Parts: sequence; C-alpha cells; structure tokens
Amino acid sequence: MKIVLAFDSFKGCLSAREACSAAAAGIHSVRPDIETVSLPMADGGEGTAEAMRAALGGEWIPLAVTGPLFSMKVEAGFAWLEHEKTAVVEMATASGLPLLKDRERNPMETTTYGTGELIKAAIEKGAEKILLTVGGSATVDGGIGAAAALGWRFLDAEDREIPLSGKGLGLVAQICPPEGRDGSPNRPWTPRRGVPTIDVLCDVTNPLCGPNGAAHIYGPQKGATSEMVEELDAGLKKLSVKVSEQLGIETADFSGAGAAGGLSAGAVAFLGGRLVRGIDTVMEVTGLADALEGADWALTGEGRFDSQSLQGKVADGVARLAKKAGAKTGVIAGLVELSEAEWRAAGIDSVSSICPETMSPGESMHRAAELLSERAATFARGL
Repeated sequence: MKIVLAFDSFKGCLSAREACSAAAAGIHSVRPDIETVSLPMADGGEGTAEAMRAALGGEWIPLAVTGPLFSMKVEAGFAWLEHEKTAVVEMATASGLPLLKDRERNPMETTTYGTGELIKAAIEKGAEKILLTVGGSATVDGGIGAAAALGWRFLDAEDREIPLSGKGLGLVAQICPPEGRDGSPNRPWTPRRGVPTIDVLCDVTNPLCGPNGAAHIYGPQKGATSEMVEELDAGLKKLSVKVSEQLGIETADFSGAGAAGGLSAGAVAFLGGRLVRGIDTVMEVTGLADALEGADWALTGEGRFDSQSLQGKVADGVARLAKKAGAKTGVIAGLVELSEAEWRAAGIDSVSSICPETMSPGESMHRAAELLSERAATFARGL
C-alpha cells in the first residue's frame, strides 16, 4: 500500500514538513509495510516557500531587508530551487503583518519595499522564474514599494519622489520605469531581456479598488481607520489610472488585483507578472500528480478544516488530483468544522480531528505533533 502525505501547515503549531513527518511516524509505528511519500503542501500563502523548499530539497537564502516600515530591518530570505532555477519569494517574510506590533499597524505607512529587495536578490542569484506568494501582507501600497526597490520611480505633480507607502498613492503623477525599459504613454511595458518570469500565487478574487477592493476588504485588519480606507481606495484608483495612461496596462478590475494591498496589481504592471492559482502551482512544481501514481491514499490536513478549505486550498487541490489518480483522500485536521455530507460532496473519503473533546485548544496545539502521529496511526490501523 502507498500513501502520499501532502499536509499543509497547522498554523502556530506545525510546519507542513513537520506535519508530514508526524503523520509518517504514526503510520509506520503500526504499519511499517506501508510506503509513504511526503510532499509538504501550501496554497500560496504563508509557509509556501518553506513547504516547497522542503518538498524539493531547496536551499534557504537568508537576507536582511527593509521591513513593513522603513525604520525596520528584518531577517527574511527566499527559497532557492537550484535544479529549477526558481526562487520562491514569500512577501510575508519581509512585508508581513505578523512582523508588526498592534500599535505599529498602519497601511498609510507600511511598504512592500523589502519584498522588492528579495525579488532583486533572486534576480541577481540567477532566477529564471520567481514564484511570489502574497498572503499575510501588512501593506496597501499598490506594489510601488517593491517596484521602487527594482528601479522604478514614482513622482508627484512637482516631480518630487512620493512616499513609497499607502499615503503616497494619492500623489502619483508620473511613473518612471527603470533605465532601458520602455514606459512611453499608452505602450505596455515589457520586461527587459534577462528578467525572469514572475508568477504571483494568488487565490483571492478581489479587484484593486471599490467596495470589494484591497482597502475596503483588507485595510481594517491592517490597522486602517474608516477615513484611511477611503483615502487608500482613492489612492489605488489614482495609481491604476496613471498605470493605464502611462504604461497601457489595466489593473483596476481584474480578479485578484487587490491581493496583498494591490501588490498583485503592481507585480503585473511593473514586473511583468501574471496571477496564477496558488495550490495548483505548488502541486505542479512539487510533482504531486506524479507522486500520486499508484497511490492508494492521499492524506492531507491543516489546522482548521472548514468551508474555505474546499475553495482552492490544499485539501481541495489534493482531493482533485487524488481523484484523477484513482486514489482516495483522507484529511486529518486540528479542528473539523464541516459536516460529513459537505466533505463527502467534495470527494473526500475520510476526515478526523486530532483534538480530543476533553482537551483544551491550547494543550492540543502544544501537543500537535504527538496527536497528529497518534491519529495517523489510528487511520493506518483501519486500512
């Protein structure tokens, strides 16, 4: 029997790699005859770089860069996949909300400049492809910070440099591409030769502006007041107009443009990027479909298994590929909030929780590896 272990992280408890290891240990403790293949998974959000590095045996390239505030320096980095000449840049490591204290959260001041520094370092490393993950951002700057780190300039009506944060958006009058790039009016910019392909791993569908845009939907959780939300939304709209006028690229309304405070839109406009589904990209790069050939089961899981899990997240993606391969799908999660009817309708064959009813959530998080291993052993006994 063959089981492919394709776990997401259990946030705050276990990385995807640790979850796969715990499940493998549990299975082998009772069924050493079972072949297991571990491929840590992620959906394009936080933890994606580590999951892909672990799955493909890549290298972590550490780098000190600008944090979410220009006054900060943070220890970030990117995953380097030498064989694929691919860098996985996780914007949350440089520009993420968890890097700030509550009192520091203010999207008028935060910037994606450090994310741009990571992208620049990946280019200098020789990346032929960059996978940019955009979950967990502290920013609403439309990607101007990241672009500025790569040589773009953003000027106001008096030819002065604008702040590379949310408060600068409403001041944008002129967009100046790096030297050697064509940014003439109404002519789309094409990356110069040697610039890698940039795929933005994005699973949200929010546009850049408006009631469902970056500022209105995500601004408040990043510290924006109602007044800030309106100012940021107007600024993103102005930026999109200038991008259209000066670069010939439309960014206001396409699906996913509002991800990471508009970094997705900025990556398309300034870096020649394209938006792709996170989980599909991770599964493709890690070779999950090949691993599932001849498998009897795919076993996956995450901290909370709920309705979002079936909407482009890891469990949904794994179940789709497992079905194509003729394998069954099992889920072991921290908490299960779906009914059996719901998860069976999604093509999942087995679901269980690692958290005993008598145990507090705090204790179960502390003992997550042990509990996951025990639950995987129980799963294996029943095969």
